[in-house]
Amino acid sequence: MAKTKKLWGGRFSDSTDPLAAAFNNSILFDWRLAEVDVRGSIAWAHALSDANVITPEEAEHIIIGLEQIHSEIQAGSFQPDPGDEDVHTAIERRLGELIGPLAGKLHTGRSRNDQVATDLCLWLMEAVQRVDMHLKAVQSALVERAEQARGMILPGYTHMQRAQPVLLSHWWLSHFWPLQRDRERLEDMCARVAVLPLGAGALAGTPFPVDRQKLAQELGFAAVAPNSLDAVSNRDHAAEFLFIAALIAVHLSRLAEMLILFTTSEFGFIELSDRYATGSSLMPQKKNPDMLELTRGKAGTLIGRLAGLLAVLKGLPSAYDKDLQEDKQPLFEAADTLELTLPVMAGLLITLQVYPERMRAALDPGLLATDLADYLVRRGVPFRQAHHLVGGAVRRAQELGLPLDRLPLDELQAIDSVFEEDVVEVFSFEASVSRRNVAGGTGPEAVEVQIRKAKECLS
Repeated sequence: MAKTKKLWGGRFSDSTDPLAAAFNNSILFDWRLAEVDVRGSIAWAHALSDANVITPEEAEHIIIGLEQIHSEIQAGSFQPDPGDEDVHTAIERRLGELIGPLAGKLHTGRSRNDQVATDLCLWLMEAVQRVDMHLKAVQSALVERAEQARGMILPGYTHMQRAQPVLLSHWWLSHFWPLQRDRERLEDMCARVAVLPLGAGALAGTPFPVDRQKLAQELGFAAVAPNSLDAVSNRDHAAEFLFIAALIAVHLSRLAEMLILFTTSEFGFIELSDRYATGSSLMPQKKNPDMLELTRGKAGTLIGRLAGLLAVLKGLPSAYDKDLQEDKQPLFEAADTLELTLPVMAGLLITLQVYPERMRAALDPGLLATDLADYLVRRGVPFRQAHHLVGGAVRRAQELGLPLDRLPLDELQAIDSVFEEDVVEVFSFEASVSRRNVAGGTGPEAVEVQIRKAKECLS
């Protein structure tokens, strides 16, 4: 095998130490940029031709070679050599094998600095679309669960203590909206990704009259980077994607945490499909929510990747530095993690079994204590006083060993004479949720509005 020629080797009289080369090379992980690298190179060949730097015939030969490389990449027949330093070296080497010395003209006026920055933006724009598609699938599963859960009531929790009754549909949708904000963040980020670095050169801009606006249009960018120094060093979009990825993982983790609890014998509200659970190697009876636990765990990993990249970026001087090679692995890992986790979560949600009767059995009359205070408020008692009076009623029921709804009327009237016989109407879980039809509330009508809005977001 011929020794791969370094793109920068002319000034050097000695070859790179093998360990140093292994330390320096990025081909093991940046190969996934190969297709977008070819796309960028084809556009650059057009730009050089338009600027009369190379002839149209030369551009045509270069592009034919690049299109063949693209086909080889897609077919898996072109693989990098061990001596290739990075994806750019590999593709330029292969182009030379196909079209000869003419391949050396392609890099005119271009640096690997603006080349890799462009590749990363192109790759990220595609990754965002894939992640958004998977997010939408999870949202669709949540809406489907909400529609199936109409009328089902479960205890709502704050501080992991039973608080007030809520519709299960409302609970499912409470996990829809964080993912919607994540999708909006991804969309908003795209405007900042779609700024073309190509043409910035190593740091000072290309000396050839390349039409960067036309170049941007060909590659699908909305604008060109206004400053060449910033263009080659900007990794804000990488950090921003990692932040959004970490936040998506946090939102999935919170959903996973509650589902894990709801699958326990102590709750028993849901059961996972066998397709999305595992067993124990020792205890035959176990059905473990491993997919949910992994989802919860991966949130910590993605938070770490974000912190890691920010630490890399924080002390860099102006323009490009090799530290920026550390941007790709966390970015690729974050996208890979989401593209696996999100479909698993969507499948898990669609296939799980809900047990409404167990949720119903967990509804305690004490969950209606706030409704009892509201009963007093409607009779003119200030809320703070009503809160105190109902607290006394709760304490008295505990002293008598009774549920709150069984506390005799004379006991309630001993606390305050405002209580009347119609107080029994308070103790209805259906009535409790129905009283909360305010926009965004857990009332059936409000939840139907939520479902319609959620479907609008997905349409």
